[in-house]
Amino acid sequence: MNSNTLTNENLLWIERLKFNDRGIIPAIAQDYRDNTVLMMAWMNRESIQRTLETGEVHYWSRSRAELWHKGATSGHIQKVKQLFYDCDRDTILIKIEQVGDIACHMGARSCFFNFVPIYPR
Repeated sequence: MNSNTLTNENLLWIERLKFNDRGIIPAIAQDYRDNTVLMMAWMNRESIQRTLETGEVHYWSRSRAELWHKGATSGHIQKVKQLFYDCDRDTILIKIEQVGDIACHMGARSCFFNFVPIYPR
């Protein structure tokens, strides 16, 4: 994945995505080796294109209203292995190699570490 391989023709799928009214779409980062769901963040068209150009995941920060290169400050970058979108075209799944094995800003491997006990009814 580099800018030399990106053409208007192979980026048409981005235009078919269903972005919300803020121009963003949820993106799930999943470990490509063991399928652990690591995090969920938001992407816009520019962050998707930047991700494809660099091979490293870029998200859209809603709180800062700017592009966010995952791991730029921590070193825990996400290298893209595969990218999918769902059947409704409203969610992206990115299979990644998580550098440093920490995806969560809280220092955990996955952002999904809060267990909810479910009791039989």
